[in-house]
Amino acid sequence: MKTTFTPLLVLLALLVSFNVYSLPKLSSLPAAAATIFLDFDGHNVNSGVWHGGNPFTCASSGLTDVQITEVFYRVSEDYRPFNLNITTDSTVFLNAPLEQRMRVVITPTSAWFAGVGGVAYLGSFTWGDDTPCFVFCDRLGPNNPKMVAECCSHESGHSVGLSHQSKYDGSCNLTATYNDGLGTGEVGWAPIMGNSYYKNMSGWNNGPTPYGCAVVQDNLSIITSQNGFSYRTDDYSDDINGTPAFIDINPSPVKGIITTSSDADAFKINIPENSNFHINVDPFSIGVNNQGADLDVKVSLFDATKKLITTYDPSDQMNVVIDTILNSGDYYLVVRGAGNNNVSDYGSLGSYSITGLKGILPIHQVKLTGRMEKNKHNLNWNIISDDPIKSITVESSTTGNNFNAISTVNNSTNSFIYSPFEHTEIFYRLKVTSVTNHTVYSNIVTLKATDKAVQSFKVSTFVRNQITVSASTNYQYQLSDINGNSIARGNGTTGFNQLNINHQPAGMYILQLLNNNEKQTERIIKQ
Repeated sequence: MKTTFTPLLVLLALLVSFNVYSLPKLSSLPAAAATIFLDFDGHNVNSGVWHGGNPFTCASSGLTDVQITEVFYRVSEDYRPFNLNITTDSTVFLNAPLEQRMRVVITPTSAWFAGVGGVAYLGSFTWGDDTPCFVFCDRLGPNNPKMVAECCSHESGHSVGLSHQSKYDGSCNLTATYNDGLGTGEVGWAPIMGNSYYKNMSGWNNGPTPYGCAVVQDNLSIITSQNGFSYRTDDYSDDINGTPAFIDINPSPVKGIITTSSDADAFKINIPENSNFHINVDPFSIGVNNQGADLDVKVSLFDATKKLITTYDPSDQMNVVIDTILNSGDYYLVVRGAGNNNVSDYGSLGSYSITGLKGILPIHQVKLTGRMEKNKHNLNWNIISDDPIKSITVESSTTGNNFNAISTVNNSTNSFIYSPFEHTEIFYRLKVTSVTNHTVYSNIVTLKATDKAVQSFKVSTFVRNQITVSASTNYQYQLSDINGNSIARGNGTTGFNQLNINHQPAGMYILQLLNNNEKQTERIIKQ
């Protein structure tokens, strides 16, 4: 990535595509006048500002249609907040206003400009002479769609007036001319105008440049004030007190765009009767784990009185899953862009979709109750369903938001006894799935931690195939049948252990556990 900053008088460039072949013709916002053209099919360049003013030929990119489409979608998402069209169609580009268009030539013809992934002139988007910028795909992978896309956004970013984003230490010493961002995984982030090749989440930034840690560049203000276009029109009301859009009970995907850090999209939902409520709010992405997403989603849920119920903003993922039970009535959702541990909400912008299922399922009721009993948690439930039940999973949580499976129990069972290893309040719920693959969740039951001194072992006593043991120390064990015959013996370690009894018949077993300080005996019921 490189920018040339020296102002030049230029000649009108004659840019004619020389290698015509079929490629995907895609446009992100056809109604917009301002246009960035991703040119993959090769080009003759006759420009007074490139290659010493000597005409030269750029070979076609060599990318496949699938790779071209991925590059297009990644770049389109970077520019989604703006009233700007990203296109692969030369006709669309040539019909755009001369002073509001940029050709990005993606080519392996790179020997004429050594040592960089691409090159552009600062502010050339508005020059009015069709001076292109270049992305050298042979140096990016080669032909890695993620890297090519990041470079396309970076070089076209220079053309709309942006310098590099740099990184400094606490003493204002420059540590990286190209800011390589922070974090790992799907929320690992880097600025588009830095080095965003190796982070999943990239975005526009308000941060320092190579010219000093106090020389801060506001990307969004520059893009929307110096190039003849601004943000695209807001698609939804920001306020639940205004005119929030109504979402039907069983919606097709609802799509929206967060254009600024202050933008919010408000929706109203009506639940006709007490029921399960499960929706996904996903940022636009091109693969699993939100690959290529720019928007880290945050969703707030309000009741009919417009009182906040809860806010969903997971720290390690960019999408939101709402999975709860709601009484009948009106509810409101507000979707925003969020910051995370690696970045503020400044550049958390882009498109999203709301999908899911709300309403009555064949399983009409899953009622869960619980009580403390001899320092154990005794759970009981009642299920009313039109369809046979395929599976029942007991889940627990220490926060009431993120649940994990404890055990899958027999479909005919209506109770479960558990000795919690945690020393805090435990939240319980059931996940019940019918034979037609409809899933509902029970109400949530909260049980307090036992006041008794913590046992060394926590054991699942009602099991199907495996006995689970959570141990505070290493230990020895012996499993016997009801007649005292030894079935298995061995050693366990601190933490989570499993003992497979899949080949044993249903019935009662005795498990003895022993460490240096304690002997514990548990009655095991295999269902």
